[in-house]
Amino acid sequence: MQKHLERHVPHSAAQMLALVADVDTYPQFIPHCERMEVRRDAAAPDRKLDARMHIRFSPISPSYTSRIVVDREAMTLKARAVDGLFSHLDSTWRFSDDGQGATIVFDIEFKIANPLIRSVAEPAFAAKQEEIMDAFVAEAQRRYGA
Repeated sequence: MQKHLERHVPHSAAQMLALVADVDTYPQFIPHCERMEVRRDAAAPDRKLDARMHIRFSPISPSYTSRIVVDREAMTLKARAVDGLFSHLDSTWRFSDDGQGATIVFDIEFKIANPLIRSVAEPAFAAKQEEIMDAFVAEAQRRYGA
């Protein structure tokens, strides 16, 4: 399943990339994110990391690990699931300044591994992406102001 989202915000592309790359703080504002376990690459701790997200959807608590690459020159963050509930998950965040703030583009493609829950869980997970994008926009407002 694929999902494409775009938003305009009154903040810089660099600020928005920094926010999305700040995975340690996700439990503070991302809906259903219970906790994160983050391991940074010793050679490039600000560019490469593995982040295990623990999600709480009553009564289940799945988790998965994403390998994340932050490219501050290209203004992108790419994540690929390496374990957990997805047979595959690839996402890309792109940020660009436009003179009035920044445009955020988020593309995600995923497939839930368990065929028994796939037909129900994939549309629900796709719909949650809007809520997650809104949470990033609200957190940017809180951190950076209007």
